[in-house]
Amino acid sequence: MRAFIVVVALVVSGVALADTQGKVHPEPAALCRGFKPHHLCFDVPTDGIARAEYFSEPFYAVVLKITQRCSISEKERLDVQQAFPGSKVFFESFYCNDDVEEFIRYTNVNDKVGFLAVHAGATVKEANQRLSDVKATGRFPGANIRRMQAVLVFP
Repeated sequence: MRAFIVVVALVVSGVALADTQGKVHPEPAALCRGFKPHHLCFDVPTDGIARAEYFSEPFYAVVLKITQRCSISEKERLDVQQAFPGSKVFFESFYCNDDVEEFIRYTNVNDKVGFLAVHAGATVKEANQRLSDVKATGRFPGANIRRMQAVLVFP
């Protein structure tokens, strides 16, 4: 009986660890090992538990542009990043060009299109302020707020 309790406790603790969410690092200069410059990076587990996916904590983003999949360039992202020096500008590139190193996808977006977005904070209030900042530039007339998570997809 004691061995059964120990096994159940270990399994439950493993599930609890597997259900944690990684802290997002929305600063443009954040260096996250293993992430590409156009990814919104977040803490990933180092506990050795096998997973198919691992989610960041939820966050808000302002989607600046919706476009054809795989059509946003790093140059375009960097140009837009200059307008928002305190918040990471990122784009979707999951499954683009058969690149096996594209392992980050995002929730609450249509996976049939591409997007360019800027991190907008952890609260609706922060997101509304970022949306106001975006609209003030006059560059992104269709900008809108999305609540998202970044997802690390393990190979």
